[in-house]
Amino acid sequence: MPDVLWWGRFDPDYSRNRIMRALLAGQGWTIRDFHPRISAMGDVEASIRRVARPNLVWVPCFRQRDLAAAARWAKRHNVPLVFDPLISAYDKQVDERGKLAADSRRATKLLASERQLFARATRVVADTPLHADYFATQLNVARDRLAVVYVGAEESLFQPQDAPELVAGDIPEVLFYGSFIPLQGPQVIVEAARLYEGQPVRWTLIGRGPLHADCVTAAAGLGNVTFEDWVPYAELPARIRRASILLGIFGNTPKAARVIPNKVFQSLACGRVVVTQSSAAYPEAMLSRVDAGLFWVDAGDAHALALQVARLAGDPARITRLGRAAAESSREYFSPAVIGQQLSTLLQGLSL
Repeated sequence: MPDVLWWGRFDPDYSRNRIMRALLAGQGWTIRDFHPRISAMGDVEASIRRVARPNLVWVPCFRQRDLAAAARWAKRHNVPLVFDPLISAYDKQVDERGKLAADSRRATKLLASERQLFARATRVVADTPLHADYFATQLNVARDRLAVVYVGAEESLFQPQDAPELVAGDIPEVLFYGSFIPLQGPQVIVEAARLYEGQPVRWTLIGRGPLHADCVTAAAGLGNVTFEDWVPYAELPARIRRASILLGIFGNTPKAARVIPNKVFQSLACGRVVVTQSSAAYPEAMLSRVDAGLFWVDAGDAHALALQVARLAGDPARITRLGRAAAESSREYFSPAVIGQQLSTLLQGLSL
């Protein structure tokens, strides 16, 4: 039975990690963890502790700081290394947050450093085809070293259930949850709620983050908008199923156009119709369907969001039908079987 060494100061309970570990285990892999005390010195620590040679080293998402040491150790032991970054530090600082100008010395240095870092991996995982394109064009990762594996949703938690049956006087709930960052565009949701003020819809925003205070201020005086604190992960599926319509992301940033957020995977799996910004990150066959349970609006367009919610909320029976279609879309495009096959393709050709 092959074994994979998960390397780094990672969070095993983060959803991406949980899903990938479950898929690997389901394909017969034994998983071992190595958490170095100091990321940069991980290879030295692994040698001192005489960590057994695995068939594969896996550096999970957000762990750029662990990659160099893991790569040195893997190279010495002639073991292939998979890196699943999920994000690019350059993308985050330059394209997404705008903290560094692209032509600045710091940005140029960061780009060169990240290119060298990504070059150390045998395979680099991207969560969408557009992220793979970004890694290839911006970070110079060779196409034959790239593989796409969608994030998906944990099937054991996020299971479909019909939308709440609405009777006379009931008000449908439109739900967003997230970390209130520019990519998600929560301020667009509040503006849509303002445009929709006076109509029978409740807009609920769950979570905290940099734009939370601005959104609360913008929603002042709106009786149709409420804010809730974070929901424990295990309770999230039940909270999703209490709502009628789920919201994705609406941020007008480069990265927002390249991702499929967790909330979209999870909401579709729960059988909820989703409204999110249009993006070529989704499967092409899904983009052309009108019955997928997924509705598109332009990034940053609060008016379009308000209109789409109005159309959906005005027909509760349609919401139920579309929720079932959403669950079917989840099974067809993002099921564990589909993502598992992507993972198998990723591992093909490695010297295991």
